[in-house]
Amino acid sequence: MNRTWLISFAMLLTLQLSSQTAYRIDVTLKPFHSGYLYLAHHYGKKQILVDSAAIDNNSKAVFTGKTKLPGGIYMIAFPKKDGWFEIVIDKEQNFTIVGDSSDLLNKLVFTGSADNQLFKDYQKFTAKTGGEINGLQKSLAGAKTKQDSAEIQKAIQAGSKSLTAYRQQFIKDHPKHLLTSIFSVLNETQIPSSIKDSVAIYYYYRRHYWDGVNLTDARLIRTPVLQPKLDRYFDDVLPQEPDTLKEEAYDIILKARADKDMYQYFLSQLTDKYVNPRYMGQDAVFVYLFQKFYVTGEADEWMSEKYKKFIFDRGYSLMANILGDKAANIVMADTLDKPKPLYSVDATYTLVCFWDPGCSHCQVEVPKLDSLYKAKWKSKGVIIYGVMTSGGKDAWLKYIHEHNLKDWVHVYQTEEMKSAENASGKPGYKQLFDVYQTPMLYLLDKDKRIVAKKLNYEQLNEFMDYKLTSARTN
Repeated sequence: MNRTWLISFAMLLTLQLSSQTAYRIDVTLKPFHSGYLYLAHHYGKKQILVDSAAIDNNSKAVFTGKTKLPGGIYMIAFPKKDGWFEIVIDKEQNFTIVGDSSDLLNKLVFTGSADNQLFKDYQKFTAKTGGEINGLQKSLAGAKTKQDSAEIQKAIQAGSKSLTAYRQQFIKDHPKHLLTSIFSVLNETQIPSSIKDSVAIYYYYRRHYWDGVNLTDARLIRTPVLQPKLDRYFDDVLPQEPDTLKEEAYDIILKARADKDMYQYFLSQLTDKYVNPRYMGQDAVFVYLFQKFYVTGEADEWMSEKYKKFIFDRGYSLMANILGDKAANIVMADTLDKPKPLYSVDATYTLVCFWDPGCSHCQVEVPKLDSLYKAKWKSKGVIIYGVMTSGGKDAWLKYIHEHNLKDWVHVYQTEEMKSAENASGKPGYKQLFDVYQTPMLYLLDKDKRIVAKKLNYEQLNEFMDYKLTSARTN
């Protein structure tokens, strides 16, 4: 057989194989000789598994794939997932790693990846500098004189400046490196010395919080730094009132829109944050995002059917019960089966309680709610409009009688009312008030505007004390 032909065939085969492999990372990691190494990347607060590779007798595992990996900070985890080390994956996706798990900082060697060599150098520098700063901070607690404290503080500041200088020089030398984008996220806003007023300082800090951060660099999604930056801004920097949060959420999503991955990231993260928010009333931010981006179809490209159903179910349920808006006028029947609409209740405050006599949680909270009502709220013009959600009329009437809930306006939905509602195609009370559990409490003012919702009886008690005290002093 012609030897030249054999060589040409071998070269062709090599080219075909290489064209089918978009990434190849050879890892030799002692002392492992069996099991698997795992390749994962950060995504917000999560770590996403990307690949796994079997370890041979020579401690070698090879990660390969036909699709190029998106840039970011990745982790290579040990067989028992009880340890890992981080690497940079960006344009260079064909390289080797040799190391020993006993000393990852000093014994990792990269070949074919300048990006990771720079990353390793940075890790070494921060380990040394950070260790020195931590040691100084510990010694500061034991300082015996003001002079000792001042000298230690000076040394800590020098270490911090050294770290900042390293990052700034790196940014100048390597403007396209992933670490440069990461450093821009980590950089703290510097307040000009000319600004003295605390209010002015706050607004300057807020305006410049995202300075230098490339909101269209999708590599940042797969790092551990972007999510804390986002959470800090929306949880700690911004005032926690819905209108401001809406405005800022819309602004950052629009700025990220040029990159579809960053657009999806910011929209999904802020959606998840406010679909079940920390503070009452902030679900208005979710409704705003729902109307701006989901109803318009702008998020259809990346949503799964399951996620889409969840978002639309929650969106349409929450649209009808935004804090400050008028509650829906539901028409229910009283204990004698006579119509008793919500809006027929004339009260300074109407407390709407959705409950179920068979619900164990209701059996604990409803009597306590009734005690507070009789002791504190009834004399102030408050009326409870209690809606039985399920459990059957007989059990409902029995519970009312046994627990002496005689001062409430008790109502339920008859089968005839339910059938008529279904035939009309109109949303039911569970959607209008987002009743997904019981008991569920809403507080309405005299005009039936929602002033509080989804509080437990203890939270409601504190809120009512505040509202009724405010009413006396105004």
